[in-house]
Amino acid sequence: LIDKKTAVLRVSPDQIEKLLHDQLDPKAIKTARHVAKGLPASPGAAVGQIVFTSEDAAKWKAEGKACVLVRLETSPEDIGGMEASEGTLTARGGMTSHAAVVARGMNKCCVSGCSDLEIKHGATKSAVINGKTIRYGDWISLDGATGKVYLEKLPVVKPDVKGGVGTLLAYADSFRKLGVLANADTPKDARVARSLGAEGIGLTRTEHMFFEKARIQAVREMILAFDKAGRERALAKLLPYQRSDFEGILGAMDGLPVVVRLLDPPLHEFLPHTKAECQQLASSLGRNVSQIEAKVEALKEFNPMLGFRGCRLGVVYPEINAMQIRAIFEAAVKLQRAGKSPHPHIEIPFVGNLKEYMPLKTLVKKLAKDTGAEGVVNYKVGTMIEIPRAALNADNLAKECEFMSFGTNDLTQMTCGFSRDDSGSFLKHYTAKKIYIRDPFQSIDQKGVGKLMKVCVGLARGQNPHIDIGVCGEHGGDPTSVEFCHRIGLDNVSCSPYRVPVARMAAAHAALKYGTIVTETAALSVRSKL
Repeated sequence: LIDKKTAVLRVSPDQIEKLLHDQLDPKAIKTARHVAKGLPASPGAAVGQIVFTSEDAAKWKAEGKACVLVRLETSPEDIGGMEASEGTLTARGGMTSHAAVVARGMNKCCVSGCSDLEIKHGATKSAVINGKTIRYGDWISLDGATGKVYLEKLPVVKPDVKGGVGTLLAYADSFRKLGVLANADTPKDARVARSLGAEGIGLTRTEHMFFEKARIQAVREMILAFDKAGRERALAKLLPYQRSDFEGILGAMDGLPVVVRLLDPPLHEFLPHTKAECQQLASSLGRNVSQIEAKVEALKEFNPMLGFRGCRLGVVYPEINAMQIRAIFEAAVKLQRAGKSPHPHIEIPFVGNLKEYMPLKTLVKKLAKDTGAEGVVNYKVGTMIEIPRAALNADNLAKECEFMSFGTNDLTQMTCGFSRDDSGSFLKHYTAKKIYIRDPFQSIDQKGVGKLMKVCVGLARGQNPHIDIGVCGEHGGDPTSVEFCHRIGLDNVSCSPYRVPVARMAAAHAALKYGTIVTETAALSVRSKL
């Protein structure tokens, strides 16, 4: 017989991941020839017939036919199509692109950044991959473990998960020091995460709640309003939806923390894209379509990921964040009165300056009183560390923040100077040449981004020793990154629901390897080096 420690160490986190996903039949792969290779953005296997639009994917799903969505890139409006398809293949995007993040959250296979795929924007019938024409309805197979693409129908092997896996993960939980949370945007995702062992929600992305047909119109009305009164009218339409969203998620995670990130992406992601959509919006607002088109054009940005997003929206238009904060507190108060124990943690995103954070924290405190949540609901206010300036000024932020969470996708983008959506075309060459050992959007760049994280932790804990610090980027499900987070003394990691078991095992391995360590980011040692 072996003891629990030996049992845990004999099973790698990667083996746990393989147990949770479909795989292309290894025997079939030996004789099959792949036509192209992209980034293994989300594990598993996808076999189906090619469709090029989300509308077609939904149609095929309704007819009981398996399809694979092939796109230049995806946007939030493609979520329904991604859900309906077996998997997604994109020409653009990296390991943290929209397609990659959403697919991991859905437990769907995704191959992104396939530079051999040539597809025009709006294509519906055909594309070219490595010189071969692929057409609507052709069979295709994706390997999410390797990023390989096959133009044939390959057999799939289903995972064989037995009860012993749960026992093994329970052993792992007894050793690990890191908390393991999940990224979840719906009550369904929250329930899945909890069933897989998540100890809370480390990131709820509120923008993903806005793309249902009943809501997107109101969101667009809010963005394109010509004054504050117009924005508030549109926001009043959204409030009931948001309140219901938060009631569902907080209720599903009863007794556990739920980090809710206020609206973060640039507003252009919500804008109408076609003439018909502009016309529909103009009619609902009683405006001329040319006025709408002019407003849409005025809101476009050359570099939207560094533009008018995150806390910047709240500073300029506080009524947007006020609606979300009110919805959070009203939902929490209702649950509290029903005998439940909601724990909302309100996260202010994209902060680089304490002076950006403070007016929004003040708004949270005001609305807590206005809604009756103050003194009744156990809530916290904190920030996401995405901007290098925030990491370097973490001591100042820690005076006012009750928690911090590294948004490692954006932090990597800004520290390394890589576009998370465009770097797929060259990072595979960088890793092949060992310039980076692994794609830094897949595994934390410990010598660059990681060094900045260590400085941040040291500064924050030097000011506020008990501040809760975690990671909520997709790195939270990468075993090597989880080990690094343990070594620098973080409190928790958060990842897609289906990667929670992987993170649990990785955290146990890190604890058994390094023990309860004195973090190398001790504030005094950091300060002495600055």
